Amino acid sequence: MLATRSLGIAGLLAFSGALLAQTPPPLDPSYRVETLATPAGLIPETGGICFTQAGDLAICFRRGEIWRATMPADPRESPRWKRFAHGLHEPLGLLPGRDAQELLVAERPAITRVRDEDGDGTADLYEVVSEDFGVSGNYHEYTFGPVRDAQGNLYFGLGCASDAKGIFDEPRGEVSAFGRKGRMYSAVPWRGWCLKITPEGKQVPFASGVREPNGFCFDLEGRLYCVDNQGDWLGTSKLHHVREGGFHGHVSSLVWDKSFTRDPLSVPVEELDRLRKREAILFPQGKLANSPTQPVCDTTNGAFGPYAGQLFSGCITYDRLLRIALEEVGGEMQGAAFPFLDGNGLRKGNNRLAWSPDGKTLYVGQTARGWGEGEGLQRVVFTGVPPFDVLRMQLVEDGFVLHFTQPVDRARAAETARYALQRYHYLYHRPYGSDRMEEEPVAVDAATVSDDGLRVHLRCAIVEAPKVYELHLGELVSASGVPLRTTSAYYTLNRRR
Repeated sequence: MLATRSLGIAGLLAFSGALLAQTPPPLDPSYRVETLATPAGLIPETGGICFTQAGDLAICFRRGEIWRATMPADPRESPRWKRFAHGLHEPLGLLPGRDAQELLVAERPAITRVRDEDGDGTADLYEVVSEDFGVSGNYHEYTFGPVRDAQGNLYFGLGCASDAKGIFDEPRGEVSAFGRKGRMYSAVPWRGWCLKITPEGKQVPFASGVREPNGFCFDLEGRLYCVDNQGDWLGTSKLHHVREGGFHGHVSSLVWDKSFTRDPLSVPVEELDRLRKREAILFPQGKLANSPTQPVCDTTNGAFGPYAGQLFSGCITYDRLLRIALEEVGGEMQGAAFPFLDGNGLRKGNNRLAWSPDGKTLYVGQTARGWGEGEGLQRVVFTGVPPFDVLRMQLVEDGFVLHFTQPVDRARAAETARYALQRYHYLYHRPYGSDRMEEEPVAVDAATVSDDGLRVHLRCAIVEAPKVYELHLGELVSASGVPLRTTSAYYTLNRRR
């Protein structure tokens, strides 16, 4: 089966394959989707959302404005919107500033501080925080972020240019002849990099090898993550655990690495493969997500349900939100990705996520960006009904252990026929995307249920090579008869225990 190309914001990308034919799921008793009105007269292509220190919601729209509003408890009531800032250059990220009067915004040419100095609710200070990176004028050079660590450092990412268009005659920054090569390229400094801004305002390169890092977050342990989307050097879309000095696989960015003196595209693929840091999660194209977007960590301590510490992500292509349960194996992060919410009133184009101050609601900002469908603002509310779900998929020496949020029906869960498992991998190479390679079924030899019914040990043969293990679960119910809300999981196995 040929891999389809991804689409959405950040060039994600030119074509979307046919979506999987699915019967609309029943309404989810645990999570309710509500639609909220955006400012009248605007094209609501959401580039960033966050809650300010005053507790109101801020949204930046891709066409250059930031609006703030108090969110009503009743979705039938309209938010009270007020424009906070305007004249911005394609803003694609928001972060609360030092106090309620300030926001940080990722514009195409800069990370910018916008601040209301006189207290009238409208920004009157626009101040550059960092702009020490190249801008060639290519339409695909997006800027994503920022996020802040516990020490006050900021992190953001720079998208690569596309060979569908060229560069301006007078770009900002040095132009590299080597960097100008390739389908997605890095002609000017730091394109394809994650950058760090210290509390003193110094910008430093942090990690290379990303293509279009459309969203960043930290987990509860302070680890930094970003998503990236299928394209050249990316067989399918990914979640990276971003570490300082890491090379994450997209090659053109290496022209700005002072320790790398060759034309990157002349280096054998096998050597590049040894250099790169493997992704934490692979999102199978055409199955799970074609264009994953901004991840957020569940910092709600149970207010949003049983998923505390896990990551959630949007998806441009499908009317879907994703959930990611990671584990550390051999010193690196890997784990399973799940569909979290499908349909139920959720639109497509899900681009930005933000938790409400009380943690009970996940706000979702959407953008069509010319490729997908859906734009505006929705929210996912936890109803308080405990979900029966696969909480995580844990790798063990002889297979996987499924952890459930409630005890399972033991008789059903012990039937191996209810588990369909297969594995495959993607090529790391220069062409756009990859087929799923060496697809093969994996026999589940035994399914052993724990005494408390919260775990099922699936015994199967595990191979060493990096693989995606795709699992489908058939008609499992809880001990009290509640149907399972997540029936598929995709485990990225890079390392054995």
